[in-house]
Amino acid sequence: MSVPRFNRMPGEKRRAKLIEAGLACMARGGITEFTVDRICAEAGVSRGLITHYFGTMSALLRAVYVKMYEGVDMPSGAIRADATHLSLFLDAQFSPEAFNKDSVNVWLALWGQIATDADLRAEHQAQYATYLARIAAAITDAARRNGRTVDAMMLAKTLVPLLDGLYVQHGIDPDSMPAGTAQAACRALLEPHLGPF
Repeated sequence: MSVPRFNRMPGEKRRAKLIEAGLACMARGGITEFTVDRICAEAGVSRGLITHYFGTMSALLRAVYVKMYEGVDMPSGAIRADATHLSLFLDAQFSPEAFNKDSVNVWLALWGQIATDADLRAEHQAQYATYLARIAAAITDAARRNGRTVDAMMLAKTLVPLLDGLYVQHGIDPDSMPAGTAQAACRALLEPHLGPF
């Protein structure tokens, strides 16, 4: 009896599997690995499924970008008594799941495409605006609890490039920028304005 070459699974799972396969391909080899054949081989699906679920490779690329932003998004739920929203955010940024070489490779591939893919650039603008607003809200909350007033959006716009640079340095040379050092750099930027959080 022969074994089927491709697995059958529900549509949403298959769509998610294609996104995960796109991420895996970019983590391995950047944007040059983000091809129909490599993604389908990684996902164990037929070539037509990318068209079926996404229409175009550009749409799949946007879905991969959204997935990456979900990984760096603010933690959901109410602020815990033992940790502020901003602390949770920094913990998530520098967790092993987010702060690793594969993640850096994917971000670099995606950032490189923003300049040439208008649809991805539009997705970036939407994701970035939401991301900044959430960080600014967490900064405002941390400042308020310490009785301080700050330009939260300016601090958020300063923090994000710092985060990006810390990720890149970690990807280039992990020993030179471990997670603890990276998180300390972010606190060194924020705490003079916010107080301890």
